[in-house]
Amino acid sequence: MIKNVLLEFKKFVMRGNVIDMSVGIIIGAAFTKIVNSIVSDILMPPLGLLMGKVDFSNWFIVLKPGLNTPGPYESLSAAQAAGATTLNIGNLLNAVISFLIVAMCIFLLIKLINKLDALKKAPAPEPAVKKCPYCCMEIPVGATRCGHCTSALK
Repeated sequence: MIKNVLLEFKKFVMRGNVIDMSVGIIIGAAFTKIVNSIVSDILMPPLGLLMGKVDFSNWFIVLKPGLNTPGPYESLSAAQAAGATTLNIGNLLNAVISFLIVAMCIFLLIKLINKLDALKKAPAPEPAVKKCPYCCMEIPVGATRCGHCTSALK
């Protein structure tokens, strides 16, 4: 019983699409880390500078001040250290921008793969038969004489 379940599980795991999906998830997780770094370390600082030296990771709203230290707080980490309950708008903005970049990259990658698949499709095979110009019957392409009307073909 257990041996059958293990064999069935092994058969399931070794199917090509399960392994492909696993590799895709692992690569996707690594790619997401790269995109998150690009957003938070490269895109957001100049965008914050253009908007008046705003650090988006520190965009937050205090819903309830901390018990230890009342607000205002200089940064999100200071508010969290004080035990304040915050609404982290900047983190959400970073996540939305990261998602949009990942979605656009995946869209472009799928579009490229589809275009490459369209180029790879084999051309239609050459026809094996042709019509006799005299009797309009189908004859092999390489025939020099029609088998139906016995006309000589060029």
